[in-house]
Amino acid sequence: MGDIFYIKQNDTSPSLLVVLKDADDVVVDITGATIRFHMRNGAGTTVVDAAAVVASALTGEARYDWIAADTVTVGGFNAEFEVTYSDGTIETFPNTGYIQVRIKDDIA
Repeated sequence: MGDIFYIKQNDTSPSLLVVLKDADDVVVDITGATIRFHMRNGAGTTVVDAAAVVASALTGEARYDWIAADTVTVGGFNAEFEVTYSDGTIETFPNTGYIQVRIKDDIA
């Protein structure tokens, strides 16, 4: 998850798809889990706090489907996925650092 995800201003595609791995770089089984996607701007203000999708539970794939309001502001953002497992425990991915999201401006 160390890559930078680029999307254009006001776009809702492509979705942000990640494979969730623990601190030992092992894929996490997210069967029965719920996931939230959080994104904040450079000032530390949360700009997205929304439900994400379990794309493939056994392979740890989570997905966030953008809405237009999420990508209206150009700039760099930090993001993460917060998983609540079926037993109520919570784990945030990535475990260290953040997913870097860059929203680039449209020409028109």
